[in-house]
Amino acid sequence: MTRELRITPPLHVHGPAGPWDEVREAVRRRGNAVVVGTWGEWLSAVVTEPRLRLLLGRDWPRYRRTADPLVRHRFAAARLVLKYTAAAALGTDPAELDLAYTINGRPHLRGLHQVDVGLSHTGELIAVGVGLGGRIGVDTEPLSRTLALDVMSRRMCTPAERAVLARLDAPARTAALLRLWTLKEAYTKALGQGMRLAFNEFGFPPDIEGELPACHDGVLLAPDGSPAARDSWAFGTYRALGRYRVTAARYHPAPREAPRCPEHTVADEASISLVARLLAPTVLEHVSKRL
Repeated sequence: MTRELRITPPLHVHGPAGPWDEVREAVRRRGNAVVVGTWGEWLSAVVTEPRLRLLLGRDWPRYRRTADPLVRHRFAAARLVLKYTAAAALGTDPAELDLAYTINGRPHLRGLHQVDVGLSHTGELIAVGVGLGGRIGVDTEPLSRTLALDVMSRRMCTPAERAVLARLDAPARTAALLRLWTLKEAYTKALGQGMRLAFNEFGFPPDIEGELPACHDGVLLAPDGSPAARDSWAFGTYRALGRYRVTAARYHPAPREAPRCPEHTVADEASISLVARLLAPTVLEHVSKRL
């Protein structure tokens, strides 16, 4: 029996009061949820919440030393959205969750290794992903953002992607390039590597839209356009609030009996750990030089 991996479409939550029922149901049914909201919608929680210091936890010192009120409030609002979303998924109080960061800056919940979280924000939008088991990465961009093909294609596109993009008219090319950018950002965030993983070493069909099961037409592709992913990856890319693109990538190990896509693999759980170990000395050296 084939197991279908799915990414829940973004759920709009206006503040700490919710609604959270859909988030809990998405996690129950699919093991993941993606939540969006604007920092303005969550601003009142930041300025009136008596437990703000407790809710921010280890982020409180950074919040306090941020001089610009706008930046400070956006920072706090993003952390509140993340904590409340994770708390809804887990059925707990958000103040009980300890949000920390890896050396690469990736957020995680201390002591809860079975739960993964992702965070992205742009403009007014905050997007959060939470997954039970495996990894989750989230990226968001304004639909109005334009990426110049001549500048970005060699930096972020595989040869197969460049060939497809070259055949599109200008509006379709701009939309496809933005989809590709958010897919690659979300995927590498799920891996915990961000832009340290070369974007032109893996690809996606430039015209995909909506929810994508992991084995559907080889969604994750090698540079030559051939299928590259095992069936443990799922991707979804959507429009949110009418003016943003929100994309999520989720890794969840498949059962042993589950059928697999071709064995050529861009990254799986074992390679995630290996890449992290190999990068750690380089990252530590870079940090020490900056201190």
